[in-house]
Amino acid sequence: MHMYLRLPVHLSLSRHKNRLLVFLFIIAIVAAGLIVLLINYVNKNRLFHGFYSKPTAYQLENAFPNLKFNSPVEFVHAGDGTNRIFVLEQEGVIKVFDNNPSVKAASTYMDIKDKVDDLGEMGLLGIAFDPNFKENGYFYVNYNRRNPLETIIARFKASNYKDAKVAPASETIIMRFPQPYDNHNGGKVAFGPDGYLYVAVGDGGAWGDQHNYSQNRSSILGKMLRIDVHKTDKGNYGIPADNPYAGNKEGFREEIYAYGLRNPWRFSFDSKTGQMWVGDVGQNEFEEIDIVTKGGNYGWRLKEANRCYNPRNDCDPSNILIDPIHQYPRGDGTSVTGGYVYYGKRIPALQGKYIFADYTKGNVWALSFNGNTKTGNELLSTEAGQVSSFGVDANEEIYILDHYSGQIKRLVAGK
Repeated sequence: MHMYLRLPVHLSLSRHKNRLLVFLFIIAIVAAGLIVLLINYVNKNRLFHGFYSKPTAYQLENAFPNLKFNSPVEFVHAGDGTNRIFVLEQEGVIKVFDNNPSVKAASTYMDIKDKVDDLGEMGLLGIAFDPNFKENGYFYVNYNRRNPLETIIARFKASNYKDAKVAPASETIIMRFPQPYDNHNGGKVAFGPDGYLYVAVGDGGAWGDQHNYSQNRSSILGKMLRIDVHKTDKGNYGIPADNPYAGNKEGFREEIYAYGLRNPWRFSFDSKTGQMWVGDVGQNEFEEIDIVTKGGNYGWRLKEANRCYNPRNDCDPSNILIDPIHQYPRGDGTSVTGGYVYYGKRIPALQGKYIFADYTKGNVWALSFNGNTKTGNELLSTEAGQVSSFGVDANEEIYILDHYSGQIKRLVAGK
């Protein structure tokens, strides 16, 4: 005969109720954890930075508290003594304002939205004022358009260098070239110390440079170009006589200055040495900083940073590929933004260091170097936002553009 212990009905119901409450409590805890993780992801993993990031000696402040821009991608001055700053908005607008922290508003210098397609990585991506802008009123921009999908390098002309607005109708197209895809456009233009215009061009997009444009010197893609905008032997520009492939008989593009780049997102010249610094966005594993020299091959797609990519082994049998001065793994960021060697006076500790960032993580670093050799790399901030570009003013003070917030920020030494 088996004996069964029968609980009173009310005790049995009470036990089920307790189990249900415990189950609901566990569900609530899990849901709260998922919400916290989601918020952390949306904030680009910065929610817990206070727990695991090394404290830095620098903070960021809004350099122009009254100003906000729509997806800013470039910050330059014209070298004309007017104390003005020009900021590019990716959709196709150039804004201008006085370089004063208390400035109340930025006005529209030029609007070419009707010429520009700004989907994804496309848009109005670069501007360079002619070294003789005060005399000739010329400036040059790099923008993308569809139908056909292409990059355009165009010159515009101000009637007077002090003009508050420039007419889009003043456009002269200097060069144009087709783009196979709408990403990896490079986009920056800048005059070098030699007076020539340099143009950063990405590999055309898609995955892994599947058409091998970067290593193909008959293609303009995946290159750093150098052209003479004051000559006309190529239509509205010319080829500097000392370009690596000037006058070649092999079908190489004469505009090429250097090659083997994937997506050179922002470059600059050291204002004291003329050294050219390029941030080149990586594929799977590494982001890289290159010091680019005439005729150099920077490896892509044979290499990603200093590691073989395609092929995976024996990718440089002739030992001609130039490794980056600095690279960092995907744990530190996934899209490098090139910057400037700093020579301003506000932060003496950073003078002579190369300041750069990562777009996705909001990290800003200062790279120390001796010639072409890295001697150190210091994390300055983890809170810069989506750093689309850096800029320097006439005093060589450095500014940081946050693509998402539309703010222009600057570093401040810790108190």
